[in-house]
Amino acid sequence: MARQANQPPAKKSIRPLVTVLPYMRRYRRFAIGAAISLTIAAVTTLTLPLAVRRMIDHGFSSSDVAFINTYFSMLMVLAIVLALASAARYYFVISLGERIVADLRREVFARVTELSAAFFDVNQSGEIVSRLTADTTQIKSAVGATASVALRNLILCLGAVAMMVYTSPKLSSLVLAAIPLIVFPLVGFGRSVRRRSREAQDTLAAASAYAGEAIAATRTVQAFNGEESANRRFGTAVEDAYGAARSAIRARAALTAFAITMVFGSVVAVLWFGARDVLDGTLSAGTLSQFLLYSVFAAGSLGALSEVWGELSQAAGAAQRLRELLAEVPQIRAPEHPVAMPTPARGAIAFADVHFAYPARPDYKSLKGLSFAVEPGETVAIVGPSGAGKSTVFSMLLRYYDPTKGSVLVDGTDIRAADPKDLRERFAIVPQDVTIFAASVHDNIAFSAPNASRETVVSAAIAAQADEFITRLDRGYDTLVGERGVTLSGGQRQRIAIARAILRNAPILLLDEATSALDAESEKLVQKALDGLMQERTTLVIAHRLATVLKADRILVMENGRIVEEGTHASLIHQGGLYAKLARLQFDHGAEGLFRRNSAIDA
Repeated sequence: MARQANQPPAKKSIRPLVTVLPYMRRYRRFAIGAAISLTIAAVTTLTLPLAVRRMIDHGFSSSDVAFINTYFSMLMVLAIVLALASAARYYFVISLGERIVADLRREVFARVTELSAAFFDVNQSGEIVSRLTADTTQIKSAVGATASVALRNLILCLGAVAMMVYTSPKLSSLVLAAIPLIVFPLVGFGRSVRRRSREAQDTLAAASAYAGEAIAATRTVQAFNGEESANRRFGTAVEDAYGAARSAIRARAALTAFAITMVFGSVVAVLWFGARDVLDGTLSAGTLSQFLLYSVFAAGSLGALSEVWGELSQAAGAAQRLRELLAEVPQIRAPEHPVAMPTPARGAIAFADVHFAYPARPDYKSLKGLSFAVEPGETVAIVGPSGAGKSTVFSMLLRYYDPTKGSVLVDGTDIRAADPKDLRERFAIVPQDVTIFAASVHDNIAFSAPNASRETVVSAAIAAQADEFITRLDRGYDTLVGERGVTLSGGQRQRIAIARAILRNAPILLLDEATSALDAESEKLVQKALDGLMQERTTLVIAHRLATVLKADRILVMENGRIVEEGTHASLIHQGGLYAKLARLQFDHGAEGLFRRNSAIDA
């Protein structure tokens, strides 16, 4: 995705803004309307100096009141036309900017949701959100107001220069000779502005990423009295962002000052020559006034273009960052010709000599030649010490990652040959770290089946022993549970996750210590619900508490990425190996063993 720290910065230009051109083509009506309005406004503005010249040369010299009244009436008409054209321009360009950014945000978000787990292992979610918000807002400003101002001033500048040549070729030649002295330094300044703007955007994104983490973990921050530390770290990030922004501002200020000085300095020089021609009688006062207005239009437009160039450079940096996201290719994706998963689904699972290392830790193998098979309808528990590779098994089954060697098969099909979406339809998972969205209880349960009816959702909640506490909430199933389900207890969140899995009705069930957050009474009720759910389904259970795996058909004991023992609870106890040691810690030492379970056996 984003440039890694060890990569050289890419050459900057405003070319990344071409990213928005396909979006503009979708809404030609707005673009054409904006172009027409801009042209009318610019042409209307360019007619004003002609009227001024005629008034000075003819109206004032002959004291013709009727002539002056007529011209002022025409100027009023031009003012109305200019006002209407400007209003239409504003409507079209702002509507176009809002529409393009809405589409851009939707497509960037859609791409982000398709990216593989490895992408999120090395990129912060807060930084990605910053791109979706701050960067798209920057582009909205560029496509809307900034681009229209740039186009209007470009038309005015070119039109004014053409009329200057028509009015006085001699004076115009002096102005045109000064243009290279203005333009070339502007280009150099523009590169500096673009580089500093990109640095400011990256720094701000890093600050936003930390803010998102800290706000999401407010309770943890407060529990450890970490407010001062968090404030200090965020303050440092904000100051770094401010410093980068000041650098960009200084560059833009220098660019603007240089442009205005050069432009208006050249105008003053030209007017000095023009005044001498008027005194010599080779140029009329009205013609000089006309030339003066056109030169002011040209100078003002060129000065405004220098400011707009800086804003477009900032928008180009934002477009580059968004383009990086859109260009990111998911490592896990459907093959060109995916193999259809067998129907009906049986729920058979097999690992064949699977080796795997996480992309973020390529030197450490999480799985080392893992091989096992699970028959349809079988319940298999996976236990072992922390870091044994148990959770990695689930990640491989859901194809968050692909093995570096070996293969994973579901119903006899290598999952790399299938469409990941078809594969994941066969799984329901209850993770230990439950994800609850800032939505209603109904929507959270129905996340696994968005078209489920209220009755079906309620039935799933009843089966998960969640209906009782849900009906006690203020609005029942329509109660909003807050970000990450902050208004619910751990056990309540766990039961909503179980209801979500029940509603999924998939042939393979993955349970990552599904009852870990429940009290004894709730655990008994939920375990009963899970027993019913597990019938006629293939079930893999990662367990912290060995008591939850006693009913498993088989138990796989993992250590260092391999299966070191396999059997039932009784047979493994009899072997006296690792499982027996773990069991002794929990069953033979009473309360102390229970207290130590999370360190002894960790999924």
